[in-house]
Amino acid sequence: MVPFAGYSMPVQYPAGLMAEHLHTRSAAGLFDVSHMGQLRLVGPDAAAAFESLMPVDVIGLGVGKQRYGLLLNDEGGILDDLMFVNRGDDLFVIVNGACKVADIAHIQARIGQRCQVIPLPEQALLALQGPQAVTALSRLAPGVAQLVFMTGGAFSIDGIDCYVTRSGYTGEDGFEISVPAAQAEGLARTLLAQPEVKPIGLGARNSLRLEAGLCLYGNDLDTSTTPVEAGLTWAIQKVRRAGGEREGGFPGAAKVLAQLADLQGTAGVLTRKRVGLVALDRVPVREHTELQTLAGERVGEVSSGLLGPSINQPVAMAYVRADQAALGTRLNAIVRGKPVAMQVAAMPFVPNRYYRG
Repeated sequence: MVPFAGYSMPVQYPAGLMAEHLHTRSAAGLFDVSHMGQLRLVGPDAAAAFESLMPVDVIGLGVGKQRYGLLLNDEGGILDDLMFVNRGDDLFVIVNGACKVADIAHIQARIGQRCQVIPLPEQALLALQGPQAVTALSRLAPGVAQLVFMTGGAFSIDGIDCYVTRSGYTGEDGFEISVPAAQAEGLARTLLAQPEVKPIGLGARNSLRLEAGLCLYGNDLDTSTTPVEAGLTWAIQKVRRAGGEREGGFPGAAKVLAQLADLQGTAGVLTRKRVGLVALDRVPVREHTELQTLAGERVGEVSSGLLGPSINQPVAMAYVRADQAALGTRLNAIVRGKPVAMQVAAMPFVPNRYYRG
């Protein structure tokens, strides 16, 4: 157990990180992610208000649909990444645990006059992830199999009223289950009684998301990083881009849209990019490791790195100078004073297996 985001959380269970990681990739893993922040935005202006804080399409999101969002500061830096669902009578928002107090205060200060901002501290959150997650959960709530990736709905699971989305942060098919905190342990034990399911700790959660090419706030995203630098341009819908129906109008829009127009970095507006790296030697490369060109010029730094259990190869994410971001570029990571050969590689490192119907 370790302190994490103000909570005491398991790094691993007795099986260990490697076994937990591989079990999630092959069967189903249960994560307690109740440290995450949950809130509701309520009122007729809620979607337009929330859209004013992020470079994403909130107004156009259909009922029962979920979307990935990015709260930005006035310089276009990322305050947090989050998920939100249009539930018809509200927007249901899930934010990162370490950021939730600041996020809720920020949302309240910016749009609290336009809609109700209602934190949900009485709700816990469980994530059930892996190719057999749907088999395990369907025994307790048969309707969940009808959901597809990035959709959600209200379900009774073993007699408990829950809100379930088909999403997660492992690259696998799976579900996130918002459950009343008083009933969370009972539900967790019921899920763990299913033959496919084992408990998974923070260590494997980190290795799973890294193999899936997914950012961790505080490592790969922070207030000094824009969505374009982070390679999250897919999260900025056309309607919010230059020439779109609701172009700009979000914090830092001028900077973010200028970087979007310079995706190749040729105009010098976009100066760095997040890339995937694969080590050509079997040496794990950790965060904050310096990256150099083969000629010894410093061009970036690793933001996350470890030995990928599924591919048995060291992988990393890093921010590098824009002219060093092309696939196949060779760089050296400086580990204990010695160069480790790395190559810029496509992400995800392991193919995503989301269920899209």
